[in-house]
Amino acid sequence: MNVQFRKSPEQASSVHAKTAIADCDIHPARATKTELYPYLAKRWHAHLETYDKHPYQGMMDGPPYPKAQPNASRRDAYPPEGGPQGSSLSFMQAQHLDPNNVVLGVLNPLATGQGIRNHDLSAAICSAINDWQIEKWTSKDSRLKGSVVVANEDGPAAAAEIRKRAGDSNFVQVLLLSRNVEPLGQRRYWPIYEAAEEAGLPVGVHAFGFGGNPITASGWPSYYIEEMVGHSQCQQTALASIVLEGVLERHPKLKMVMIEAGFGWAPSLSWRLDKSWQRMRSEVPHVKRPPSEYIRDHIFWTTQPMEDPERRDHLFDVIDWVGWDKLLFATDYPHWDFDDPSRVLPAGVSEADRDAFYLGNARKLYGLA
Repeated sequence: MNVQFRKSPEQASSVHAKTAIADCDIHPARATKTELYPYLAKRWHAHLETYDKHPYQGMMDGPPYPKAQPNASRRDAYPPEGGPQGSSLSFMQAQHLDPNNVVLGVLNPLATGQGIRNHDLSAAICSAINDWQIEKWTSKDSRLKGSVVVANEDGPAAAAEIRKRAGDSNFVQVLLLSRNVEPLGQRRYWPIYEAAEEAGLPVGVHAFGFGGNPITASGWPSYYIEEMVGHSQCQQTALASIVLEGVLERHPKLKMVMIEAGFGWAPSLSWRLDKSWQRMRSEVPHVKRPPSEYIRDHIFWTTQPMEDPERRDHLFDVIDWVGWDKLLFATDYPHWDFDDPSRVLPAGVSEADRDAFYLGNARKLYGLA
C-alpha cells in the first residue's frame, strides 16, 4: 500500500489511531554527513576526508535507480528544519509516532558501514551508528528501540559488536542486509548467529545491500520496478542458504525477521525446498528436518510490503500457513511505500489476530511483553 499524501504534516498529526501499534521497520537518517564524527575516533575523520569509503559496489550509498531518489522517501517527510527524511526525531514524532499511536518503533538504519571493503572502517562506522542510535533516538524517546548494526562481512568483528551491546535495553535485534558478498548461510557469517543467539537477540534481514554483485541472479535489470519486486528474490536466496547451511539446526533458539520483502512467497519456497530435500537430503545431512519446519519455527515476517491479491481469502490462506503469530506490522517510514496502519488489514480479521499483528507478536519476539 502506498502512502496517501496530505496537504501538510500538521494535518497528518491530527489523525489519531485508536489501536496501539508496534512499527517494526522505521528508518532513521543522519542530518549531516559528519553527524557520526563524535562517535568515531579522530583517525577515521581524516581517513574519510582523504579516502572516503571503498564499497564493494559504487552505488552502495544510494539506490541504483533514479525513481528511488531521494532515498526512496515520501515527499511530505522532509523535516521543516531541513535535512533528509527521517533525520528529525521531533518531526518523526509529530508526523508518525504520535498520530499513529506507535508504542514500539524498531529502528533499522540504512546507508551504514555495512558493505565497506575496509573491514576496520566498517566496524568503526557500525559501532558509531549504534552509539548514534542511543544518543539521538532511543535515549530521547522510550518508544524507540535500535538494531545492532554490524560489519557483516567480518564475522568476528560483528560478533564482538553484538556481545558489546548484549543486555543493552536500547537494542532489540541485530541487523543484516539481504545482498552480501555471499549468501547469508555461509561460514563467514556464522559468528554473527552464534553471538546473536547467545545474546538472545533476533537477527533482522532487511532488503537491500550491495555485495559487489548484480542485484539479480542474471545481471542488472532495466527498471526500478524490477529492483523493487526483486527484493523477495534476494530474501529467498538468503533464507534458503540459512536453512540449507544448517544455521537454524545449529542454533535452535535463534529467531530471524525477514524485513521489507513480503511474505507471500514463503509457502512456495518452503514447498519447493521440502520436495528437493526429500530427494537430496544426503547432500545436507546437517539439515535434520524438512526446511519448511525450520522456516515456520524460526522466521518472522514484517508486513511492508504486504501482498494484495484480488481475493482476500488468498491472502488469508498464505497468512494461515505463515502463522498470525509470525507477522510483525511495519510501515517503512519515511519511505514512499509507507503502509498506513489504518488501512493495511482487510476486513475479517479476528480481534485476537489483529492485536497480535499490530503489537503482541513484536512485544513477544523482542522480549518486551
